[in-house]
Amino acid sequence: MRSAKAFYFVFFAAGACLIPFLALYYHDLGLTGRQIGLLTGIVPLITMVGAAAWGAFADATGRHHLLLLTAIGGLWLAIAAMTQVSTFAQLIPLVCLYAVFIAPLVPLIDNSVMARLGEQRQEYGRVRVWGSYGWGIAALIIGVIIQHQGLLAAFPTYLVLMIILFFVGVRLPVRGGHTGEPVRHGLRRLFTNRQWLLFTIVALVEGMTLGIFLNYLFLYLEALGASNMVMGLSLTFATLSEIPVFLYARRLLARWGAPFVLMLSLAGTVIRAFAYVFMTAPWQVLPISLLHGPTFAAMWAAGVAYADEIAPPGLGATAQGLFNSAVLGLGAAVGSFTGGYLYDGRGAVAAFQWAGWAALAALLLFLGANWGVFARQWTSRSYAD
Repeated sequence: MRSAKAFYFVFFAAGACLIPFLALYYHDLGLTGRQIGLLTGIVPLITMVGAAAWGAFADATGRHHLLLLTAIGGLWLAIAAMTQVSTFAQLIPLVCLYAVFIAPLVPLIDNSVMARLGEQRQEYGRVRVWGSYGWGIAALIIGVIIQHQGLLAAFPTYLVLMIILFFVGVRLPVRGGHTGEPVRHGLRRLFTNRQWLLFTIVALVEGMTLGIFLNYLFLYLEALGASNMVMGLSLTFATLSEIPVFLYARRLLARWGAPFVLMLSLAGTVIRAFAYVFMTAPWQVLPISLLHGPTFAAMWAAGVAYADEIAPPGLGATAQGLFNSAVLGLGAAVGSFTGGYLYDGRGAVAAFQWAGWAALAALLLFLGANWGVFARQWTSRSYAD
């Protein structure tokens, strides 16, 4: 698993150096809030289709490793080209290419890790946590670099790390699960599964809030007068909060099960969104960022394990792609587009208010659908203790 840990570390380190700063970069180019919302929304919208399509193609052909390396190379070229343009019209096709090539990376690696873990799938968090290490360390460093060299320094830093990622990927034994039923039959089984559909709704809402948090938090902080150092530290604090969640995800899932962990993550998301709303000073973002672990990391660990568990044989990458499509695809796209509209019309606070109310509605729906299950589970655990 060393190569998989290295891949997560470098990939998320690269992401921390660029992704949270893209909205600021677009803003510095003179783009409006709606244009920023469109550019940030294109990525998850394409991911919605791309992650599942790449995953299904990998499962159908068995060329998981080749597709992984192709995606890394295409992603590098797309980002390199973005540094050479400056208008909204020029950015649109390059952002689309960026979205196409980044879409399959996490699903392919997640599926490979789960296939290698087999019955020990609950150990996934101990491998995925290396992505949190990479993001947290890089976020702290990139904040200092941008503070001294400016926002454009994010791009060459990202490109260097992606070259390293390519060579890590060459040595990574990427594979799928055992061949099973045709993709179309497996998809039919997933889409007619009530538990999967309810899980997808939760994933969509989590993605919507993530689209707000990731794309508009730094614009919000800039309006409050935050420095680049504080912005970088907020990423580090968020990542530090992921580490214990990923490390102990096995125990959480074994004790409570994925639905209960998902419910807790939704409740944390409600608190996190409204905490942002009531910020009055930039430093307050730091303690609020500690809620990232109990929200995103808990949801991700439970989601990956559940998608792998319910996936038909041989369709692990497809199921992971669908999960990614819900969170980082349609959900994040809706969050980005809505956030851009609200940012232009009513300011950043309105976007975070919307995220909070959406998460609260999903929480009530999820609780209502699983109330009996949670009540029996809580009672049985209380007697056991």
